[in-house]
Amino acid sequence: MVVVRVQPTLPAFSIMAREKDTARLGDRDPETGDLTPAAMGRAIAALKRCKDIATSLNAEQIIAVATSAVREAPNGKEFVKQVEAEVGIIVNLVSGQEEARRIYLGVLSGMEFDNKPHVIIDIGGGSTELILGDGHEPRTLSSTKIGAVRLTAEYVSTDPISNAEFQYLQAYIRGMIERPVGELRAHLKPGEVPRLVGTSGTAETVAMLHAREKLGIIPDPLNGYQVPLADLREIVARLRRLSFAERLTLPGMSERRAEIILAGALILQETMAFLEIDAFTICERALREGVVVDWMLTHGLIEDRLRYQSSVRQRSVKRVARKYQVNLDYSQRIAAFATSLFDQTQGWLHLWGEEEKELLWAAAILHNCGHHVNHASHHKHSYYLIRNGDLLGYTEIEVETIANLARYHRKNTPKKKHETYRNLTSKKHRRVVEQLSPLLRLAVALDRRQLGAVQQIRCEYRAEAKELYLWLQPTQPTDDCALELWSVDYKKGAFESEFGIKLIAKLESAPVQVP
Repeated sequence: MVVVRVQPTLPAFSIMAREKDTARLGDRDPETGDLTPAAMGRAIAALKRCKDIATSLNAEQIIAVATSAVREAPNGKEFVKQVEAEVGIIVNLVSGQEEARRIYLGVLSGMEFDNKPHVIIDIGGGSTELILGDGHEPRTLSSTKIGAVRLTAEYVSTDPISNAEFQYLQAYIRGMIERPVGELRAHLKPGEVPRLVGTSGTAETVAMLHAREKLGIIPDPLNGYQVPLADLREIVARLRRLSFAERLTLPGMSERRAEIILAGALILQETMAFLEIDAFTICERALREGVVVDWMLTHGLIEDRLRYQSSVRQRSVKRVARKYQVNLDYSQRIAAFATSLFDQTQGWLHLWGEEEKELLWAAAILHNCGHHVNHASHHKHSYYLIRNGDLLGYTEIEVETIANLARYHRKNTPKKKHETYRNLTSKKHRRVVEQLSPLLRLAVALDRRQLGAVQQIRCEYRAEAKELYLWLQPTQPTDDCALELWSVDYKKGAFESEFGIKLIAKLESAPVQVP
C-alpha cells in the first residue's frame, strides 16, 4: 500500500506512508486452482490493516487492484465480493496488459527516460510484466505467466534445489520468456541499446543483497541502484546452493521472500541474458504508484509529459470499435445522446459522476459491435467482444460494466439469473448498469433511422406530476421524426420502471439552448 497526497496544482503527489505485507495469494489449491482459505484470510487481514492506516491518515479515497493470482483463480470473483463485504473495499481486477501499463506509469512518475528506450521488468508472484517505452507511448506491453510464487510452488520441491530441478526451472523460464522478449526486441530501432529497469520485490531484494555485499550498507533510497548481470549470476549461483533455512539467515531476508527469491532472481537473470543487457537499475515506483498516476490522469490532473495517457481510454475504445467495424459516426451520435441524457438528469434522477459517465460513453460507442459476429442477438455478442477486446485504461470491473451496459441496450433488462449480470462483483457497478442502461436504450431510440434525424434533446422534469418531457429538435425542420418518437415510446419502459416516472417524448422545432 502507498498513501499519497495529491497536489493538483503541480501536478504531482507526495508519498506519506508505505506498507507491505506478503499475503501469498498465489498459494492456490493444487487440484482446483482456487485461492485457499488461508491465503484469503491473510489477504483480508492485510487489507483491513491497510485500510486502518489509510483512514488514520485521513485518506479520502481507497483504490485497490488485484492481479494474476485473483484474476486466474476460479473463485477469484467470489473473493472480491468477500473483500467488499468484510472490509468495505472494492477490489478492481486488472488484466495483464493493464497491469503492465500502470507499472509503466508508476516508473515514469519516478524516473527520467530522456526519450531513450527503457525496458521495465516487474516480477510478481504469478506473472512477469515486460514493458518497452521511451517516456512516451509504450511500444510493447506484455504479461507472462511466470512469477516467483507460481514457479516455486510448481517446480521446486527439493531443499536446497537439486541440479535437475534447477536446470528444468531454468529451461522452463527460457521457454516462457522467449516470445515476449522477441516481440520486445522487434520494437527496438537499429542501434538502440535499452536500459533495464527492475521494479518490485525480487529486483529490490537482489539489489539489497548486492549492496550489502559490495558496499556494506543498503542505500536509502534504493532508487537508481545498479546491479551488473555478472554479479546477479553470482547471487543466483549462491542462492541455489543454500537451503531455505540458510537463505533465511541472509540480512534483511523475510521468511516469505526466502521461499521464492531463487525463482524470482532466475527470471531476472534469464530475461537479462535474452535481452543482452549487462545491468539493471532499481526503480522503487511500480504498480502502486501507477494506480495513483492513472487516477490523476482520469481526473484530468496531469497535462505534462504523461498527457498522451490521459486519452488512453478513449483511444482504446475507438481502436476496438474499428476492429469490429463499428460505424463510428453513428455510435458517436448515440454516445452524445446518452451523455446528454446523463448530464441533464444528473443530481435529481441519478447521482453518478464523471467516471460513470465515461463508462456510459464507452458502452454507447461499442454497443453495436456485436453485429461483427451476427445481427441476431447482437447485444449479447457485443458483451463478449467488449469483455475480450483488451480495453486499456480500465479495470476488470469497469470493462465488465461497459460490456453489461452494451448488453442491456435492447431486449431484457438486468436480471440476477443472467450470468453476465452476476459477473459484476460490486454492488455499486450493478447499480450503475441498472440506472444507466435505460439511458443508453433511449439514446439508441433517438437515432432509430441511423441518419442523425435528431439534432439535440432537452429534458424538462415536472416533479409534481412525476413526468419527464423529452423534447426532440429535428435536424431538418420538415422532418417529423415519427420513427424516432415511436422508438422512444417503445423503449421507454425500462426507464420508467427504473426511475418511477413517466416519460413523454415530443417534437420541438424551435432552436433550443441546452445548458
